[in-house]
Amino acid sequence: MSDIETKPAAPDPGGIVGLYLKAMTIFAGLATGSVVVIMLVQIVARYVFNSSLIWAEELCRYILVWQTFLLIGIAYHHGELVILDVLSGRVSPRVRFIIRALATLPVLYFLFLLVQTGLVHAGRFKAQTIPAIDFIWMSLTGSQAHLPIFWIYVSVPVGCAILFGHLAIGLIEEARRAFSAAPSTSATSV
Repeated sequence: MSDIETKPAAPDPGGIVGLYLKAMTIFAGLATGSVVVIMLVQIVARYVFNSSLIWAEELCRYILVWQTFLLIGIAYHHGELVILDVLSGRVSPRVRFIIRALATLPVLYFLFLLVQTGLVHAGRFKAQTIPAIDFIWMSLTGSQAHLPIFWIYVSVPVGCAILFGHLAIGLIEEARRAFSAAPSTSATSV
């Protein structure tokens, strides 16, 4: 099978989409770099100075949570999510679109529900603060940051909304390719 047949339909990487992809790539590098630096500092503090940073694991966990949910759309865009694709190379583009639509529409509905309920759930935690951020801010400035844990929980609906957009755009692109292409007389063989 060729890459075109196994990867989801990707939007044109120009304009706003290209800017988005570049921003997410930069975010991925910065987030990964910051986790590596924080953990290296933690290792040096623990094994060289015999003093552990109590906030390092928690901060890295929050960075990884945001990184996971923000970058899942990029993983989909590049075709890096696991997919069971047995028939796509053996059927016509229109049948392939119907199969992908049947698989994608329930996922889109589930993502919509996750966004909707995730926002409600995250909203319940506006009064609870993030302990690691408060500790870091207290040691730097002498006062607490009072950053609500809402900003950690809201990563789920934000990431699901981004993935929803990627899936919807991919399905639209797949439909455009399936119905604008000239009908072929035989299905592509493997």
